[in-house]
Amino acid sequence: MNSQYCFIEQALPSKENLQAAIDSLGFGLKLDTELDLNSDEGFSPCKLNDYDDVGFEIECGTIDELFDEDEAFEKQIGNRKNYISMSWGGNFEDCLCVLITALAMVKSFDAVTTYDCEEADSIEDIEGGIQECLKELGKG
Repeated sequence: MNSQYCFIEQALPSKENLQAAIDSLGFGLKLDTELDLNSDEGFSPCKLNDYDDVGFEIECGTIDELFDEDEAFEKQIGNRKNYISMSWGGNFEDCLCVLITALAMVKSFDAVTTYDCEEADSIEDIEGGIQECLKELGKG
């Protein structure tokens, strides 16, 4: 499994606010209508344009639930103590759902995002990943 983490300072956004942020990007991604970032865990189905059978595994919480102290990593995320983890297998459609959601989190909620808790990704990194997925799917 691959995992993308988004860390934010404020409370996790509502499904409606996150969906509005995703909609503003223009990719046609629709989150599960029942999504609740405060309680959901496990597979979260999505719709992405022509793809109905897509989504990602989701987990949310606070960083103290995620890992022990890691000073180097904590410097990257600052005061952002809440997180959303989105995981997927090798499917480019699912990866695209994750990256679009991560981009919305960064742009609309001042999130810091990282692949597998490595170095923080820039907006350009995420947009590049989205373009790679689209290319693999014959859409880019």
